[in-house]
Amino acid sequence: MVLELKNIEKSFGEKQVLKGISLTAEGGKAFGLLGRNGAGKTTAIRILMNVFPQNGGEVLFDGEPIDYNKVNFGYLPEERGLYPKKKIFDQLVYFAELKGMKHADAAAAVDYWLSRLGMSEYRNKRLDTLSKGNQQKIQLITALAHDPQIIILDEPFSGLDPVNAMLLKDVVKEEIQKGKIVLFSSHQMNYIEEFCDSIAIINGGKAVLSGDLHGIKRNYPRNRIVVRSEQSTLISSEYGGACVRGEDGELIITLSSPEEKQSVMKHLTELYDIDEIKVFEPSLNDIFVEYAEKQI
Repeated sequence: MVLELKNIEKSFGEKQVLKGISLTAEGGKAFGLLGRNGAGKTTAIRILMNVFPQNGGEVLFDGEPIDYNKVNFGYLPEERGLYPKKKIFDQLVYFAELKGMKHADAAAAVDYWLSRLGMSEYRNKRLDTLSKGNQQKIQLITALAHDPQIIILDEPFSGLDPVNAMLLKDVVKEEIQKGKIVLFSSHQMNYIEEFCDSIAIINGGKAVLSGDLHGIKRNYPRNRIVVRSEQSTLISSEYGGACVRGEDGELIITLSSPEEKQSVMKHLTELYDIDEIKVFEPSLNDIFVEYAEKQI
């Protein structure tokens, strides 16, 4: 499966929110849609889901204009959209039926997901009796119970403790392994970096950077190396001003040219007790700040 947004434009009155955005997401991979608040991410998602139409451009699925009667979406919104006073099981089945499932199939799917997420004991509880994190897990079931082809997760880890975050990670990885298209929108760059093969950074209604995340990182100059060692003070003394200490105590050594990295690594490992040594690559957070810090 391949999902494409091609030259999408959208205006509200005189304000142009999207200015020709193009991106491609593939089945069996996760795609990260990034941008500061107001950059146009939510508008792009709503167009993708046919909440409202674009003014220009097209949404394609496997190279053809998308048929919303045949392609199923699962959507986890940043803001919860469930009924706090209603019984959890009843409303989950109701939402699954809205997506075209028969009642018996919807009930079976909901019970499966309640069990998978460790929520079966809350089956007949009201939503407002649950913690914020457990409410997030119930909201996730509305996005998955009908077995959608395309899953859109907007700040999915919000409110989750580390144990539940790990559970959600496992579930998302399972959906990716099934060949589904998973699209993340989040400000938590560590999760995007962990899951996503490709990203797009939106700024001012334009995609200012897009493509394979590994390839994007490799395009940065490779003239710095990261070193972790108990002998860091000695190493720092040897390299002087070319060596700085990173936020986590590691040393970052800037070389005269990328071609020096092999010889410098060899020198360091032969002379010092090295715990870790690698070529420095910017984090996704560094890249995001570079492309989104100044709003267009």
